[in-house]
Amino acid sequence: MSDVNYEYRDLLAQTWDLFRGDTSGWVDRFFYRDIITEYGQPVLDVGCGTGRLLLDYMGEGVDIDGVDNSPEMLALCKVKASELGLKPTLFQQSMEDLDLPRKYKVILVPSSSFQLMTEMKMARRAMSRFYEHLEPGGILVMPFMLIWQEGTPTQTEWVPDGEMERLGDGAQIRRWSRARYDLGKQLEHTETRYEVSLDGEIISSEYHSRSPATCWYTQSQARDLYHQSGFTDLRLYSEFSQEPAQEDDTIFSVVGHKP
Repeated sequence: MSDVNYEYRDLLAQTWDLFRGDTSGWVDRFFYRDIITEYGQPVLDVGCGTGRLLLDYMGEGVDIDGVDNSPEMLALCKVKASELGLKPTLFQQSMEDLDLPRKYKVILVPSSSFQLMTEMKMARRAMSRFYEHLEPGGILVMPFMLIWQEGTPTQTEWVPDGEMERLGDGAQIRRWSRARYDLGKQLEHTETRYEVSLDGEIISSEYHSRSPATCWYTQSQARDLYHQSGFTDLRLYSEFSQEPAQEDDTIFSVVGHKP
């Protein structure tokens, strides 16, 4: 697969884990683990990135593969896996071109990664590829986030949203971001700046523009997407709980079955 268009590169990839910090207590970790226990293995982690869930589950003995379109994120995942004594099966592919050698009982697309698909044509194609990679009776689970909410600005100014010390050399990494929202098309456009300083001197900086960066879906739109792709027995949950989704939820998870 060509890696020309992948987004998670350079400092965006290198500092991904640093800015997220300790993720071991994130509630989605337990939500997906319960689903795996209920529906079985093997499992595919789509958009596995540096292995936040993949490596946790592998360490527990789960038969799980990972796929991501960023070679840099996958390289970081391999380093982390080696440190843990794990050897994950990883693929560098995009969601819409998924073509893997086996099928799965559970496909999970965590961290709202599906919303990186900003064109409906590509989103439908990705859903079709997920469907084809499931065993009969398998399930697809994805969370959706309403990125823009009523009453909030449709464009933000630059704001600092992170400052961390890099392990190894002690460099300070600062991050700023801003966004604008196209309400008609339900698209978010983002800009991010990074500044790396060591001993008070700026040694590097980066600017990333993603336009568009993400797309958001209402609950009705998410249902339609699943149904149109052949999934049945849909269940919508409030965030990462076992409670049914409510109309005002800004995060909801969808589980759909392949007949």
